[in-house]
Amino acid sequence: MIKLAGIDIGNDSIKLVLDGSREPLVIPNIIAPGYERHILQEEDLPWKALDVVIYSPSLSQRNQRYFVGQLALEHEDNLELEDTDNKALSDQSLIVALTALAYQGLTNQGVNPGYGNVDEVEYTLGTGLPVRSFPKYSQTFEHRLLGEHEVTFLSTPQFHNRKIKVSIRKVAVSIEGAAAMFHMATHDSLQVKDEEIYNGCIGVCEIGALTTDFPVIKRMAIDNHFSHGEQIGIATYLDAIIRDVEDAYGHLFPSRAKLAQRVKNRQFTIQLPGEGQVDIRPIVDLHFRRAAVRMVEMIKKRWRKCPDIQCFYVIGGGASALKPYIQDAAGAMKLRFTNDSEFLNVNGYLKVAKSRLNQSVPV
Repeated sequence: MIKLAGIDIGNDSIKLVLDGSREPLVIPNIIAPGYERHILQEEDLPWKALDVVIYSPSLSQRNQRYFVGQLALEHEDNLELEDTDNKALSDQSLIVALTALAYQGLTNQGVNPGYGNVDEVEYTLGTGLPVRSFPKYSQTFEHRLLGEHEVTFLSTPQFHNRKIKVSIRKVAVSIEGAAAMFHMATHDSLQVKDEEIYNGCIGVCEIGALTTDFPVIKRMAIDNHFSHGEQIGIATYLDAIIRDVEDAYGHLFPSRAKLAQRVKNRQFTIQLPGEGQVDIRPIVDLHFRRAAVRMVEMIKKRWRKCPDIQCFYVIGGGASALKPYIQDAAGAMKLRFTNDSEFLNVNGYLKVAKSRLNQSVPV
């Protein structure tokens, strides 16, 4: 049975949701070179120890071992994406995405018995790219995902030495931010839920880790002239916080993702050697206020260029972190925020795939 899924291959994390499921799988987009682990106590859940070997014709290096997501989070040799990386071409993003697809296949018992010890899971996927990447790289992105890939879990709890073939049969690539609006405008049945969004002229500020996208959507169609994207995201400000905290207190966050988790959980107290503690909230506030001012200025610029925009939605993982700072910087200008905004795109990708691939209805 072919699974229908939406996958948001974000620069900070990979989010995956299956058709019929409300709970998305989230894996930090971070890897480290894999090796034989010295295990004193096995992790209680498999997603905490994603230790994999991946073969894919789309990867420059095949049959390599990686620690993925949570297992790589505090590793001294971990790799996070930088602003020079392109997710359509990134081996790292593909490694984490294939790991997520394989893991979801095993945990949802959606695998088909294959030959020998190899199981198989088949997918139809919806996914997306930033505004500026989409025209040039959408076909390349689609071709890199399509086909057969193989993931072997090694020391991962419950999945020891399980090998699974991930077969991606169809891919629908849409635009970040626009897919989010499609999700907000429609029911799961794809019938119209919000007439204003579906039939209006909507501005979107979708704040990611490395990019911020400003699609303009008119009656559910992308405006080619006014839609735009910027090569800056919240990662720039997280990196600055990491540097300032290290300079001030000698405390080094092992990864951007580790700091992002603390910010999300509102945990601003860090432990220092000798039982000392310090509150880093003032440093976070300083840089997030700077980020908010820049985002608001970019929104004003977009709105002035396209005065037909009826309302502006601020979404994405960055929007969740920056919401109070953006509201303060915006002053009297009204901006719209939503709950769980970091999951709007992935749910939109699922709906676009359902509409475009299963029903052959243009979106």
